[in-house]
Amino acid sequence: MPYELYYWPGIQGRGEFVRLALEAAGAEYIDVTRLSGRGKGVDAMLRLMDAAEREPFAPPFLKAGKLIIAQVANILQYLGPRIGLGPKSEAARLWTHQLQLTVTDFVHEIHDTHHPIASSLYYEEQKDEARARTGHFLTTRLPKYLGYFERVIENNGTGRGHTVGRSLSYVDLSMFQLISGLRYAFPKTMSRRKRNYPRLSALHEKVATNANVAAYLASERRIAFNEDGVFRCYTELER
Repeated sequence: MPYELYYWPGIQGRGEFVRLALEAAGAEYIDVTRLSGRGKGVDAMLRLMDAAEREPFAPPFLKAGKLIIAQVANILQYLGPRIGLGPKSEAARLWTHQLQLTVTDFVHEIHDTHHPIASSLYYEEQKDEARARTGHFLTTRLPKYLGYFERVIENNGTGRGHTVGRSLSYVDLSMFQLISGLRYAFPKTMSRRKRNYPRLSALHEKVATNANVAAYLASERRIAFNEDGVFRCYTELER
């Protein structure tokens, strides 16, 4: 049975981290909310959430047989060894999961640059606060996170340029999505600082040229970045 991915249609958002893993692995899956027709799409997602014995708090979540798995890091920890994108030993799996949880923290801080007060408010209702939050993020938090992941690649020690082990992992794919999104949201800052993170830049290019990933990026399945997702380009926020 194909995996079923449930996430909001029209945005990459947090669901894209799962999509990239499924696409890179060539796994069979259905992006449920993007289906059309009676009883499909978002309605199917909401019905499943309401009916689930172990209700997901929010999308994305993955249906794998009888399992319903929520939270991006949790989904990827489950998928990784099964689709060839994660290690099998306990120590390596824990390390990989730890890195993905750090990605989760990073994504949260990126989101809060444009929604620093509340997700329920429009960006236009918190622009002054967003400007202040983004200034701190770009000068302090962005280099802290990118510097950490740059060291992770350096300390891997395999010479292959990956975050974990000797081959492509779901963390590598998440780093690709982070760099792509940050380049969209903060093009001036990322252009200026590109030379500070050569290993991350090289990893981004390596993932982009992976045959399955490249085919996905060129397809209609890849939703374009837009101002409804996690990564948003508001020129007034960047110095």
